Amino acid sequence: MRNAIRFLGEGDKVKATVQFRGREMARTDLGYNLLSRVTKDVGENGVVESPAEMAGNRMHLIIGPGKQQSRPKKPTSAAEPAAG
Repeated sequence: MRNAIRFLGEGDKVKATVQFRGREMARTDLGYNLLSRVTKDVGENGVVESPAEMAGNRMHLIIGPGKQQSRPKKPTSAAEPAAG
């Protein structure tokens, strides 16, 4: 969770994945509860872009940065005019 909040603070997206094995496929509700807890823990730091969905034996959730965060612009040397 600490890294997820850090990534969101830097303006990156976070993908949380729960993988089910064997008989765990019968208890996908536990995975959904876990991903909803991740959403709650992230709080105002992120916005859910894609809700929890099953894809095979995995459940994914994508969280984007919140509105208050903006990706810091990196200086580019090509954008600066040449002096001379």
